[in-house]
Amino acid sequence: MAVPPRLARWLVAPGWAGWLLVAMAIGAAAAPWLAPHDPSAIDLAGALAPPSVHHWLGQDRLGRDLLSRLLFGARISLLVGMATVTVTATVGAAVGLLAGWLGGWVDELLMRITDCFLAFPGILLAIAFTAATGPGIGHVILALSIIGWVGYARLTRGQVLALRSTDFMAAATGLGLSLPRLLLRHLLPSVAAPLTVEATFGFAYAILAESSLSFLGLGTPPPTATWGGLLNGGRADLLVAPHVTTFPGVAIFLTVVAAVHLGDRLRDHLDPRHEALAPHP
Repeated sequence: MAVPPRLARWLVAPGWAGWLLVAMAIGAAAAPWLAPHDPSAIDLAGALAPPSVHHWLGQDRLGRDLLSRLLFGARISLLVGMATVTVTATVGAAVGLLAGWLGGWVDELLMRITDCFLAFPGILLAIAFTAATGPGIGHVILALSIIGWVGYARLTRGQVLALRSTDFMAAATGLGLSLPRLLLRHLLPSVAAPLTVEATFGFAYAILAESSLSFLGLGTPPPTATWGGLLNGGRADLLVAPHVTTFPGVAIFLTVVAAVHLGDRLRDHLDPRHEALAPHP
């Protein structure tokens, strides 16, 4: 049975990066069933043991199975990434839609607020916020969302300004549609493609930022497994047991690279000019 061309393009579009992220998400969701050991079980006799048949990725300083802790740590990292992207994209898109469509003093006010948030370095603001409120997954998501929405807001505003003078928006306005219907049913779908691409880059940033906060002890508190926490836990034994930090580092690296690569592929796939410019056989 032949696969429809449109469906085939959507299956191929994510490439290895998209399917790797899907596999990571499935592995994180099924961690209680896939983990070969209890991630919190301590075995001091096997402390810092290298990879073996019984512990495929080795054990940490307390003898805990590293593969199991990586699987459970993926749940924290991916949850923070998805939650942060959801919050920041929703808030940023709403601000951008209102600023771009209403214009005038509303646009001026919202963009000046956006500029104020842009004046602060994102990761430093997140560190300061989590240090003041204490560690916890909710605090990490809120800290990363405080400034993460500004990119979506500016991107959405630029797209809306370009769409305001189009014929289909003039027709929608002439029909007397309400503001919510105009923004949500007509403008938002038109800016969904660039927002989707921006979301993949935001996801990569959230994963990296969460790992950094956990490495500094400002993320989810132990004994909960996190990728950044695993890196911090193996830092003192880097020369004696490099596997403790190598595997969490590889997991963070692959996730960030896959998210960025997925954004590049989606940008090409969702760009209406890409198919017209692509060479034909």
